Amino acid sequence: MSKIDAKILIVDDDQDVLLAAKLFLKQHFTIVHTEKNPENIPNLLANENYDIILLDMNFSKDATSGKEGFHWLNVILNTDPAAVVIFITGYGDIELAVQGIKEGATNFLLKPWENKKLLATITANLKVRESKKELEDLRTKQKVLIADQDQAYSDMIGDSPAMQQVLSAAQKVAITDANVLILGENGTGKELVARAIHRASNRKDDVFISVDLGAISETLFESELFGFKKGAFTDAREDRAGRFEAANKGTIFLDEIGNLSLSLQSKLLSVLQNRKVIRIGTNKEIPIDVRLICATNMPLYQMVNENKFRQDLLYRIKTVEIKVPPLRERLEDLSMLTEHFLKSYCKKYNVPLKRVSSSTMKRLEKHNWPGNIRELQHSVERAVIMSESNVLEPNDFFLSQMDEEKPAGLSSISTNLEETEKILIRKVIDKHGGNISKAAKELGLTRASLYRRIEKYGL
Repeated sequence: MSKIDAKILIVDDDQDVLLAAKLFLKQHFTIVHTEKNPENIPNLLANENYDIILLDMNFSKDATSGKEGFHWLNVILNTDPAAVVIFITGYGDIELAVQGIKEGATNFLLKPWENKKLLATITANLKVRESKKELEDLRTKQKVLIADQDQAYSDMIGDSPAMQQVLSAAQKVAITDANVLILGENGTGKELVARAIHRASNRKDDVFISVDLGAISETLFESELFGFKKGAFTDAREDRAGRFEAANKGTIFLDEIGNLSLSLQSKLLSVLQNRKVIRIGTNKEIPIDVRLICATNMPLYQMVNENKFRQDLLYRIKTVEIKVPPLRERLEDLSMLTEHFLKSYCKKYNVPLKRVSSSTMKRLEKHNWPGNIRELQHSVERAVIMSESNVLEPNDFFLSQMDEEKPAGLSSISTNLEETEKILIRKVIDKHGGNISKAAKELGLTRASLYRRIEKYGL
C-alpha cells in the first residue's frame, strides 16, 4: 500500500502516546514527527510545513484546564493560518475540545483512540488543509494585486491649502464606513481620492472595485452590477457575480454616477437601501457589505432641481462630500506634480532624468489646464518621449497653440470652460486624424466619455 504524501506532527507529553501514534502513522504517511515539549513548536514550524498537527490539550504544567492547549493552538495559527490542528483530549474534556474548535482547531480525538478512527480523522482533515491553503493563497494573491493596483495610483500630491482640505477630509472619513461623494472636474484625481480613503480604512485588506458607470450601457447595467444566473439571457453561459458581490467586505467606487438614467438610479437606490442584490434570472436576495464611494463631474444639485437626478439617491450617496479642486486653483502644486511625473516617465521609458527650465515652468503656470492633472500627466509623458534634450522647453509641451486659439474675451478658463474643452477636443481629434481611441487616450478620457463630449459639442 502506497503512503499518503503528507507531513504529520504529534505534540504530547506522554512518550507512550507519541511512540504508538508514530509507529502506526508511519505506515500510512510519508513524514511523521513527534514532540514531547510544546516549547519546541515554533522551531518545528519554522523548519517544516505540516499538513496535520495533533496537539494535546493538557501538558504537565497544567493538567486539566486546557489553557496550554489553547495557548499553543494560537501560536500555531499565528505562525500558519492554514494549519489544521486536531486536539488530543480525554473523555472528560469534550467541552474544552468543542471550545477549542471555536478557537480555531479543526477537530478533536478522544484518548485512547482506535487506530482506524485516528487514520480516518487525519485523512478527512487533509482535505480541510488543502482548502485552507487554497484560501490563504487567494488572500496572498489578493494582497499582491491590491498592492500592485495601489502602486499605479500613487499617493495624492500637493501642499496647497485646497489639497490639504481634501486630504484632511479623506483622512477623517476613511476610518468610518460613511458613504462618500467626490465632486470635481475631469482629470482632477477623484479616483485617487477614493483609493486613498480605501487604503486608510478598515477594509484596506479587501478589494477596491472601480466601476465607470459612463462606460456601461443601460442594457448591461443590471448584469454588470448585480450579476446573473446561467441561462438568464442569450449570452449567460455561466453564473456570474456582479460588481457589488465582487466588492463584498471591500469598497465599491461608482465613477460618473451623474450619467445614470432615472430608471437606473431607481434600481441602484433599491440595492443601496436594502443592502442586497438579486442576480438576473433568480429571486434570491444576496446580502452585501460594501463601502460606497461615488464620483461625478456633473452638477448633481442642479440636476436634482431639474428632476434629472433623484434627491433620495443623492442623500443616500453623500453622507460626506469632498470637492477636489481643479489644477488652476492649486497652481502651488504644479511644480511638485510636474517633478513627480517627470521621475515616473523617465524611469518608465528608461531615459536620463529630465528637468523643466524656469521659462517652461512659467509657461505651464499660465496654462489653464482644462484637462487638469490628467492633462498635465499626459503632457509630461509626451514631452519625455518626444524631446531629445534633458531640459524641457515650452515648445516640448505643445501648449502655445491651444492657448492662442482661445476665443476673444476668454480671460480665464472659469468664464468659459466648455468652449475651451471643445477647442482642446477638436484639436486632439484633428491631430490623430479622427482616431477616437488615440484621442481619448491623450485626453485621458474613456472612449464613451469622449463620444459624449463629441455629441455634446456637435463635433
